[in-house]
Amino acid sequence: MTTLLQGVGINDRSVAATLNGKMTKEYDLWHAMLKRCYSKSVHEKQPTYIGCSVSDTFKYYHLFHAWCQTQIGFGKEGYQLDKDLLIKSNKLYSEDTCVFIPKSLNLLLTKRTLDRGLLPIGVNKQGSKFQAQCNLVGKLKYLGLFDTPELAFQAYKTFKEAYIKEQAELYKDSIDPRAYSALLNYEVSIDD
Repeated sequence: MTTLLQGVGINDRSVAATLNGKMTKEYDLWHAMLKRCYSKSVHEKQPTYIGCSVSDTFKYYHLFHAWCQTQIGFGKEGYQLDKDLLIKSNKLYSEDTCVFIPKSLNLLLTKRTLDRGLLPIGVNKQGSKFQAQCNLVGKLKYLGLFDTPELAFQAYKTFKEAYIKEQAELYKDSIDPRAYSALLNYEVSIDD
């Protein structure tokens, strides 16, 4: 007997979902991915997941499980499943669009649109000036004050892209080569 999860996920029970009474890493990832894509309560709390979906392959737990086993970074402490590094703003979880990357890289690429308001990413109003700053996984890096939001954004963009390239080199040997290439080519845009 198969069980549908979130109305689309098929667990035919050909692969264990638990081990020693605990959910397996694969099942936990699969379950969380389906919830992000198809749960109305998740969408109410995290609207950035509205419109996300999973590929036909990833709808099957046993196929998602098998895919995980072949991925660089899977099972490493602190690594997360990422869907939008390889294709910016991607909304599809699939075998061709997902990679495992360290949480610190994933946080570095988070847009936080709802938190910043109308100004470009990395820019805050400070009196009559515009401050550029970059969040480096919990530590704010001050980049200066500028006369316009566009100039502040350019300072942010230059710094952030260089920092992402540094991080790519740091993790080069422990991430998927596609992720490494995407980090080297990552471009911050004003509407991020």
